[in-house]
Amino acid sequence: MGRMLDLPVYDLLGGKMRDAVPFASYLFFRYPDPATGTGEVRTIEQLVEHALDLKTRFGFGSHKLKAGVFPPDYELRCFLALAEAFPNDALRIDPNASYSVRDAIRVGHAIKDLRNDYYEDPTWGMNGLRQVRQAVGLPIATNTVVTNLEQLAANVRDPAVDVILLDTTFWGGIRPVLKAAAVCETFQLGIGVHSSGELGIQLATMLHFGAVLPTMQFAADAHYHQLTDDVIEGGKLEYRDGAIAVPDGPGLGVRLNPERVARYKRLYDELGGYPYDRDPGRPGWYARVPNEEWADPDDASIPSLVYRGEDERR
Repeated sequence: MGRMLDLPVYDLLGGKMRDAVPFASYLFFRYPDPATGTGEVRTIEQLVEHALDLKTRFGFGSHKLKAGVFPPDYELRCFLALAEAFPNDALRIDPNASYSVRDAIRVGHAIKDLRNDYYEDPTWGMNGLRQVRQAVGLPIATNTVVTNLEQLAANVRDPAVDVILLDTTFWGGIRPVLKAAAVCETFQLGIGVHSSGELGIQLATMLHFGAVLPTMQFAADAHYHQLTDDVIEGGKLEYRDGAIAVPDGPGLGVRLNPERVARYKRLYDELGGYPYDRDPGRPGWYARVPNEEWADPDDASIPSLVYRGEDERR
Protein backbone atom coordinates (compact mmCIF):
# COMPACT_ATOMS: atom_id res chain seq x y z
CA MET A 1 0.00 0.00 0.00
CA GLY A 2 2.79 2.40 0.88
CA ARG A 3 4.57 1.85 -2.42
CA MET A 4 1.35 2.25 -4.42
CA LEU A 5 0.51 5.51 -2.63
CA ASP A 6 4.15 6.68 -2.45
CA LEU A 7 3.88 6.98 1.34
CA PRO A 8 5.97 5.51 4.17
CA VAL A 9 4.18 2.95 6.32
CA TYR A 10 4.30 5.22 9.36
CA ASP A 11 2.08 7.74 7.53
CA LEU A 12 -0.44 5.00 6.75
CA LEU A 13 -0.53 4.28 10.48
CA GLY A 14 -1.20 7.85 11.55
CA GLY A 15 2.22 9.50 11.46
CA LYS A 16 5.47 8.97 13.31
CA MET A 17 5.98 10.15 16.86
CA ARG A 18 9.78 9.90 16.63
CA ASP A 19 12.39 9.96 13.88
CA ALA A 20 14.57 7.18 15.33
CA VAL A 21 13.93 4.12 17.52
CA PRO A 22 16.31 3.49 20.44
CA PHE A 23 17.69 -0.02 20.95
CA ALA A 24 19.29 -1.95 23.80
CA SER A 25 22.53 -3.82 23.45
CA TYR A 26 21.87 -7.55 23.22
CA LEU A 27 24.54 -9.48 25.10
CA PHE A 28 25.02 -13.18 24.36
CA PHE A 29 27.43 -15.70 25.81
CA ARG A 30 29.34 -17.14 22.86
CA TYR A 31 32.25 -19.22 21.67
CA PRO A 32 35.07 -17.56 19.71
CA ASP A 33 34.68 -17.67 15.92
CA PRO A 34 37.95 -17.33 13.98
CA ALA A 35 36.00 -17.00 10.72
CA THR A 36 34.40 -13.71 11.78
CA GLY A 37 36.95 -12.60 14.34
CA THR A 38 34.43 -12.53 17.19
CA GLY A 39 35.91 -13.34 20.57
CA GLU A 40 34.74 -15.57 23.37
CA VAL A 41 32.17 -14.23 25.85
CA ARG A 42 31.93 -16.62 28.78
CA THR A 43 33.69 -15.03 31.75
CA ILE A 44 32.39 -12.03 33.65
CA GLU A 45 35.35 -9.97 32.48
CA GLN A 46 34.73 -10.91 28.84
CA LEU A 47 31.03 -10.01 29.14
CA VAL A 48 31.70 -6.57 30.61
CA GLU A 49 34.41 -5.89 28.02
CA HIS A 50 32.01 -6.90 25.23
CA ALA A 51 29.26 -4.64 26.60
CA LEU A 52 31.67 -1.70 26.90
CA ASP A 53 32.78 -2.23 23.30
CA LEU A 54 29.16 -2.23 22.05
CA LYS A 55 28.38 0.93 24.00
CA THR A 56 31.46 2.63 22.54
CA ARG A 57 30.67 1.60 18.96
CA PHE A 58 26.89 1.99 18.92
CA GLY A 59 25.99 4.26 21.83
CA PHE A 60 23.62 1.93 23.69
CA GLY A 61 22.13 3.27 26.92
CA SER A 62 20.28 0.07 27.81
CA HIS A 63 21.77 -3.42 28.12
CA LYS A 64 20.07 -6.79 27.90
CA LEU A 65 21.72 -10.04 29.01
CA LYS A 66 20.45 -13.18 27.31
CA ALA A 67 20.71 -15.68 30.13
CA GLY A 68 19.50 -19.25 30.66
CA VAL A 69 22.90 -20.64 29.61
CA PHE A 70 24.91 -20.99 32.83
CA PRO A 71 23.59 -21.77 36.32
CA PRO A 72 21.52 -18.91 37.76
CA ASP A 73 24.07 -17.92 40.42
CA TYR A 74 26.76 -17.35 37.79
CA GLU A 75 24.42 -15.36 35.56
CA LEU A 76 23.44 -13.28 38.59
CA ARG A 77 27.10 -12.40 39.13
CA CYS A 78 27.36 -11.44 35.46
CA PHE A 79 24.34 -9.17 35.71
CA LEU A 80 25.59 -7.52 38.89
CA ALA A 81 28.91 -6.86 37.15
CA LEU A 82 27.08 -5.17 34.28
CA ALA A 83 25.20 -3.00 36.77
CA GLU A 84 28.49 -1.96 38.33
CA ALA A 85 30.03 -1.21 34.93
CA PHE A 86 27.01 0.84 33.75
CA PRO A 87 25.64 2.63 36.83
CA ASN A 88 23.64 5.15 34.78
CA ASP A 89 22.23 2.77 32.15
CA ALA A 90 19.05 0.71 32.13
CA LEU A 91 19.35 -3.07 32.47
CA ARG A 92 17.32 -6.15 31.69
CA ILE A 93 17.97 -9.88 32.01
CA ASP A 94 16.19 -12.58 29.99
CA PRO A 95 16.74 -16.18 31.17
CA ASN A 96 14.52 -17.41 28.31
CA ALA A 97 12.06 -19.00 30.78
CA SER A 98 14.72 -21.51 31.91
CA TYR A 99 14.83 -20.77 35.66
CA SER A 100 12.66 -22.63 38.11
CA VAL A 101 10.17 -20.48 39.98
CA ARG A 102 12.33 -20.79 43.08
CA ASP A 103 15.50 -19.69 41.28
CA ALA A 104 13.67 -16.90 39.45
CA ILE A 105 12.41 -15.50 42.76
CA ARG A 106 15.86 -15.74 44.35
CA VAL A 107 17.57 -13.97 41.44
CA GLY A 108 14.77 -11.41 41.31
CA HIS A 109 15.28 -10.42 44.93
CA ALA A 110 19.03 -10.07 44.29
CA ILE A 111 18.54 -7.63 41.38
CA LYS A 112 15.40 -5.74 42.41
CA ASP A 113 17.29 -2.60 43.49
CA LEU A 114 19.15 -2.22 40.17
CA ARG A 115 18.08 0.08 37.30
CA ASN A 116 15.91 -2.65 35.76
CA ASP A 117 13.68 -1.97 32.80
CA TYR A 118 11.94 -5.24 33.62
CA TYR A 119 12.58 -8.93 34.41
CA GLU A 120 11.97 -10.82 31.16
CA ASP A 121 10.58 -14.37 31.12
CA PRO A 122 12.47 -15.54 34.21
CA THR A 123 10.42 -18.75 34.32
CA TRP A 124 7.92 -20.53 32.12
CA GLY A 125 4.18 -20.02 31.91
CA MET A 126 1.72 -17.41 33.04
CA ASN A 127 1.24 -19.03 36.43
CA GLY A 128 4.98 -19.24 37.04
CA LEU A 129 5.47 -15.60 36.04
CA ARG A 130 2.60 -14.59 38.29
CA GLN A 131 4.28 -16.27 41.27
CA VAL A 132 7.57 -14.47 40.54
CA ARG A 133 5.79 -11.14 40.06
CA GLN A 134 3.96 -11.46 43.37
CA ALA A 135 7.02 -12.60 45.30
CA VAL A 136 9.59 -10.15 43.91
CA GLY A 137 7.72 -7.00 42.91
CA LEU A 138 9.71 -6.37 39.72
CA PRO A 139 7.90 -5.59 36.45
CA ILE A 140 7.67 -8.84 34.50
CA ALA A 141 7.96 -8.85 30.71
CA THR A 142 7.24 -11.62 28.21
CA ASN A 143 7.43 -12.57 24.59
CA THR A 144 6.58 -16.22 25.27
CA VAL A 145 3.19 -16.46 26.98
CA VAL A 146 1.39 -13.37 25.64
CA THR A 147 1.74 -13.49 21.88
CA ASN A 148 -1.86 -13.06 20.73
CA LEU A 149 -4.96 -11.12 21.75
CA GLU A 150 -6.57 -14.07 23.55
CA GLN A 151 -3.53 -14.46 25.80
CA LEU A 152 -3.43 -10.70 26.28
CA ALA A 153 -7.05 -10.78 27.49
CA ALA A 154 -6.21 -13.57 29.95
CA ASN A 155 -3.34 -11.50 31.32
CA VAL A 156 -5.57 -8.44 31.71
CA ARG A 157 -8.11 -10.47 33.73
CA ASP A 158 -5.49 -12.10 35.97
CA PRO A 159 -2.21 -10.18 35.65
CA ALA A 160 1.04 -12.09 35.43
CA VAL A 161 2.96 -9.76 33.10
CA ASP A 162 3.47 -5.99 33.26
CA VAL A 163 5.28 -5.40 29.94
CA ILE A 164 4.16 -7.01 26.68
CA LEU A 165 7.01 -7.40 24.18
CA LEU A 166 5.33 -7.00 20.81
CA ASP A 167 6.87 -8.63 17.75
CA THR A 168 5.80 -8.19 14.15
CA THR A 169 6.63 -11.84 13.48
CA PHE A 170 5.02 -13.50 16.51
CA TRP A 171 1.89 -11.34 16.34
CA GLY A 172 1.48 -11.51 12.57
CA GLY A 173 2.41 -8.08 11.27
CA ILE A 174 2.28 -4.38 12.07
CA ARG A 175 -1.50 -3.98 12.37
CA PRO A 176 -1.95 -6.75 14.99
CA VAL A 177 0.82 -5.32 17.19
CA LEU A 178 -0.75 -1.87 16.98
CA LYS A 179 -4.08 -3.35 18.00
CA ALA A 180 -2.37 -5.07 20.93
CA ALA A 181 -0.58 -1.83 21.81
CA ALA A 182 -3.93 -0.04 22.03
CA VAL A 183 -5.22 -2.71 24.43
CA CYS A 184 -2.06 -2.40 26.53
CA GLU A 185 -2.42 1.39 26.68
CA THR A 186 -6.06 1.05 27.73
CA PHE A 187 -5.18 -1.25 30.63
CA GLN A 188 -1.94 0.59 31.48
CA LEU A 189 0.37 -2.27 30.58
CA GLY A 190 3.89 -1.51 29.41
CA ILE A 191 4.89 -2.07 25.80
CA GLY A 192 8.24 -3.13 24.39
CA VAL A 193 9.49 -4.08 20.92
CA HIS A 194 10.81 -7.63 20.77
CA SER A 195 13.50 -9.01 18.51
CA SER A 196 13.33 -12.31 16.66
CA GLY A 197 16.61 -12.40 14.77
CA GLU A 198 15.62 -9.88 12.14
CA LEU A 199 17.20 -8.92 8.86
CA GLY A 200 16.47 -5.56 7.24
CA ILE A 201 12.89 -6.22 6.16
CA GLN A 202 11.65 -7.20 9.61
CA LEU A 203 13.83 -4.53 11.23
CA ALA A 204 12.04 -1.97 9.06
CA THR A 205 8.66 -3.24 10.32
CA MET A 206 9.94 -2.81 13.88
CA LEU A 207 11.13 0.72 13.10
CA HIS A 208 7.82 1.82 11.58
CA PHE A 209 5.87 0.22 14.42
CA GLY A 210 8.19 1.82 16.99
CA ALA A 211 7.87 5.18 15.26
CA VAL A 212 4.08 5.37 15.67
CA LEU A 213 3.75 4.13 19.26
CA PRO A 214 2.30 6.99 21.33
CA THR A 215 4.59 6.07 24.20
CA MET A 216 7.80 4.08 24.08
CA GLN A 217 9.07 3.53 27.60
CA PHE A 218 11.80 1.05 26.74
CA ALA A 219 14.55 0.72 24.16
CA ALA A 220 13.70 -1.96 21.59
CA ASP A 221 15.47 -5.32 21.32
CA ALA A 222 17.44 -6.28 18.22
CA HIS A 223 20.11 -8.81 17.25
CA TYR A 224 21.00 -6.43 14.44
CA HIS A 225 24.36 -5.25 15.76
CA GLN A 226 25.50 -8.89 15.80
CA LEU A 227 25.13 -9.17 12.01
CA THR A 228 27.99 -8.64 9.56
CA ASP A 229 25.73 -7.78 6.60
CA ASP A 230 22.13 -7.53 5.45
CA VAL A 231 20.07 -8.54 2.42
CA ILE A 232 18.73 -5.04 1.70
CA GLU A 233 20.02 -2.41 -0.70
CA GLY A 234 22.91 -0.49 0.82
CA GLY A 235 23.69 -3.12 3.44
CA LYS A 236 23.06 -2.69 7.14
CA LEU A 237 21.13 0.23 8.57
CA GLU A 238 23.26 2.41 10.84
CA TYR A 239 23.09 2.97 14.59
CA ARG A 240 23.51 6.52 15.85
CA ASP A 241 23.57 7.15 19.61
CA GLY A 242 22.01 3.74 20.24
CA ALA A 243 19.12 4.31 17.80
CA ILE A 244 18.28 3.57 14.16
CA ALA A 245 16.51 6.14 11.99
CA VAL A 246 13.09 5.22 10.65
CA PRO A 247 13.31 4.81 6.83
CA ASP A 248 11.48 7.60 4.99
CA GLY A 249 10.96 5.97 1.59
CA PRO A 250 7.64 4.60 0.33
CA GLY A 251 6.40 1.45 2.04
CA LEU A 252 8.94 0.15 4.52
CA GLY A 253 11.60 2.35 2.95
CA VAL A 254 13.97 -0.56 2.28
CA ARG A 255 14.32 -2.97 -0.65
CA LEU A 256 15.82 -6.41 -1.03
CA ASN A 257 19.13 -6.69 -2.87
CA PRO A 258 18.82 -9.73 -5.21
CA GLU A 259 22.58 -10.30 -5.32
CA ARG A 260 22.85 -10.38 -1.53
CA VAL A 261 19.85 -12.69 -1.25
CA ALA A 262 21.43 -15.09 -3.76
CA ARG A 263 24.81 -14.94 -1.98
CA TYR A 264 23.34 -15.83 1.41
CA LYS A 265 21.09 -18.47 -0.12
CA ARG A 266 24.26 -20.18 -1.38
CA LEU A 267 25.81 -19.86 2.08
CA TYR A 268 22.68 -21.38 3.64
CA ASP A 269 22.86 -24.30 1.23
CA GLU A 270 26.49 -24.80 2.27
CA LEU A 271 26.10 -24.45 6.03
CA GLY A 272 22.54 -25.64 6.62
CA GLY A 273 20.04 -24.31 9.11
CA TYR A 274 20.85 -22.70 12.43
CA PRO A 275 20.75 -25.27 15.30
CA TYR A 276 18.49 -23.23 17.56
CA ASP A 277 18.81 -23.81 21.34
CA ARG A 278 21.76 -26.14 20.82
CA ASP A 279 25.30 -25.96 22.17
CA PRO A 280 27.92 -26.63 19.47
CA GLY A 281 30.38 -27.48 22.23
CA ARG A 282 28.22 -30.43 23.31
CA PRO A 283 26.95 -32.44 20.32
CA GLY A 284 24.00 -34.62 21.27
CA TRP A 285 23.07 -32.46 24.28
CA TYR A 286 19.62 -30.88 24.48
CA ALA A 287 18.38 -28.23 26.89
CA ARG A 288 15.78 -29.30 29.42
CA VAL A 289 13.37 -26.43 29.81
CA PRO A 290 11.19 -25.15 31.33
CA ASN A 291 12.11 -25.16 35.01
CA GLU A 292 15.59 -26.61 34.86
CA GLU A 293 16.76 -27.39 38.37
CA TRP A 294 20.52 -26.81 38.39
CA ALA A 295 22.36 -29.64 40.06
CA ASP A 296 25.68 -29.63 41.90
CA PRO A 297 28.30 -28.41 39.38
CA ASP A 298 30.82 -30.78 40.99
CA ASP A 299 28.73 -33.75 39.86
CA ALA A 300 30.68 -34.90 36.80
CA SER A 301 27.78 -37.06 35.61
CA ILE A 302 25.74 -33.98 34.66
CA PRO A 303 26.71 -32.20 31.43
CA SER A 304 26.92 -28.47 31.98
CA LEU A 305 28.44 -25.33 30.58
CA VAL A 306 30.10 -24.84 33.96
CA TYR A 307 33.86 -24.97 33.49
CA ARG A 308 36.90 -24.19 35.56
CA GLY A 309 39.19 -21.23 35.04
CA GLU A 310 42.29 -20.94 37.18
CA ASP A 311 40.94 -20.78 40.76
CA GLU A 312 37.40 -19.81 39.89
CA ARG A 313 34.50 -21.95 38.72
CA ARG A 314 32.74 -20.21 35.86
